Amino acid sequence: MKIQSHTRGLQLSIRSAVAAGVALTIADLCRLDFPIYAMIAAVIVTDLSPAQSRTLAFQRLAGTVIGGIFGAGMSALLPHTAWAIASGIFCAMLICYPARIPAGAKIAGYTCGIIMLSFNSEPWAYALYRFFETILGIVVALAVSVVPKLLTTEEKSSASH
Repeated sequence: MKIQSHTRGLQLSIRSAVAAGVALTIADLCRLDFPIYAMIAAVIVTDLSPAQSRTLAFQRLAGTVIGGIFGAGMSALLPHTAWAIASGIFCAMLICYPARIPAGAKIAGYTCGIIMLSFNSEPWAYALYRFFETILGIVVALAVSVVPKLLTTEEKSSASH
């Protein structure tokens, strides 16, 4: 029914907004350099199902780590051309499939690309910041996911990408 779908959408929107606001507040209090990544992680990982939130959290974090490693490593080895960056994105994404973290592939790709494109002077430092800010967003999203739903719906929760 449409009402159930709207109720689910309302609850997911509220949870995502709360998780993003809390993550940004904590990032600001900690004076983190890139709070946007805490916010993004909080929104992407938040789901109505705590189990789905945990699955998204793992894959989001794994994608960030893989993208950080490939981005920083390839940034040191390759020139910073469009095709070198594209190669890094390809490698970072491709490794996620045999590692059984397909939902982390796009995150790995864009993390690698961002590092190679914009943070090539200190790629390892940026990758480390990215990791910690992502963990902050994930922890907040997981905390929000265990709060009981305000309204019940008969619809099963599914991944919201």
